[in-house]
Amino acid sequence: MSAIICITAEWRTQPEHAETVRQLMLQAAAAVRANEPGNLLYLAHQDPKDPTHFLFYEQYADQAALEAHVASAHYKELVAGQMVPLLTERHVSVYHLLA
Repeated sequence: MSAIICITAEWRTQPEHAETVRQLMLQAAAAVRANEPGNLLYLAHQDPKDPTHFLFYEQYADQAALEAHVASAHYKELVAGQMVPLLTERHVSVYHLLA
C-alpha cells in the first residue's frame, strides 16, 4: 500500500458566510502550497449549484506530512481559527492511495 494519504473535507456554511469561507479557502490553499513540502495536492472546490457547499481534496506524502499540515500556523489560524467556526457541517474522510 502507498504511504500517500488522501483527505476529503466536505463543508457547508450559511449563505452569509459563503464568500468569507471561499476567500479563506483560497488563502489556505496558497499557504499550504508555499509552506508544506510534504503536501502533494491541495485543491479547494465550491459547488456551482450551491455556493454554501465546499470541498477540499488533499494529498500528503505520508502521515508525518499530514501531521505537519495540522500543526502548521496557517492551518491553526485559517482553518481551525477562522473557517471551522463558520461551518454548519464538516465531514472529513481519510484514504490511502491505491494506485
